[in-house]
Amino acid sequence: MIEIIRDKYQWSEQLSLVKQLDFYHTYDYHYLSKKDNELPILIKYTDGFTSLLFPLLLRNIENSNYKDAISVYGYAGLLALNIDENFKKENFHNELNAFFNENKIVTVFSRLHPFLDCQETILDELGTITTLGKVVYKDLSDTIENQRAQYNRRLKTYLNKSRRLCTIIKGKIEDHLDSFINLYIENMRRVIADASYFFDKEYFVQLLSSSDFNSEFSLCIHNESQEIIAGAIFIKTGNIVQYHLSGLSEDYMDLNPIKLIIDDMRIKSTKEGYKYLNLGGGKGSKEDSLFKFKSGFSKDFKDFKIWKYVVDENAYKLLTENHLGCEIGIASQNKDFFPAYRSKLEMV
Repeated sequence: MIEIIRDKYQWSEQLSLVKQLDFYHTYDYHYLSKKDNELPILIKYTDGFTSLLFPLLLRNIENSNYKDAISVYGYAGLLALNIDENFKKENFHNELNAFFNENKIVTVFSRLHPFLDCQETILDELGTITTLGKVVYKDLSDTIENQRAQYNRRLKTYLNKSRRLCTIIKGKIEDHLDSFINLYIENMRRVIADASYFFDKEYFVQLLSSSDFNSEFSLCIHNESQEIIAGAIFIKTGNIVQYHLSGLSEDYMDLNPIKLIIDDMRIKSTKEGYKYLNLGGGKGSKEDSLFKFKSGFSKDFKDFKIWKYVVDENAYKLLTENHLGCEIGIASQNKDFFPAYRSKLEMV
């Protein structure tokens, strides 16, 4: 049986039954992430004692009576409860398809969570699953000393210097948020980030004050000047700590303050009993300079995968053809972009 949940209380109640989940699955993060034309839904499938939960953002497709669905930014995917030998994924696929077709949902796209089980097994033979790259994580179940022993020599040198010259403090919304936002925006402009990475102040306030998950932001203070030179937001859910957003001052980049913040959170989270500190991957899931920065902390990697599903092939073809066609010629597109009818076009 398929049930669609939109109420915060019911959404949170369902998540409370799941052992393995992350803040990306929560009601608050979906409503914080959604755009004006997006509707957060939690698809619940029940079969006996088995429950599957699939959070998505539902969108109208312009100039049509069709819709599509995507996951929030981050690591979402499917959640499973009480999967046993009696579970038949074919029954789930049939009911999910019936829901998609009844609601004229043409395509579905979801970023899968690299630390959660069962997603690939359940979605297998429905759409396609693709590995985009790797994410870097730190195993916090090991001792603090052994964790540090795995750092490369250069990182240890950077941290020793930073720890002598800087201090890490826990940020407070009322005292430090504006300073952090300024550092974050400075950082996004420096790396020429896409517009989607720029948020208003209310986004940060809600992210740090949500009751659905535990957010913390750490700040690095330069001891001599007492200036806030870097900051990062971490979000803790279940046994996972996610390194979410960060920013630093260009004037103090040589002190590597973000590295010190990450190391401090590693130590703190280990003492608190968390199992994983996920640092994420490179920009666009590539093994670039950002990935190299993160992999200095660990050589433990997980595959980052996405799920793409074309529900209605005929509608998808029609929408794509209409999107590409124009009066002055045919447009070229990024062929890897999904769904194709939402790709950015260049006239040829």
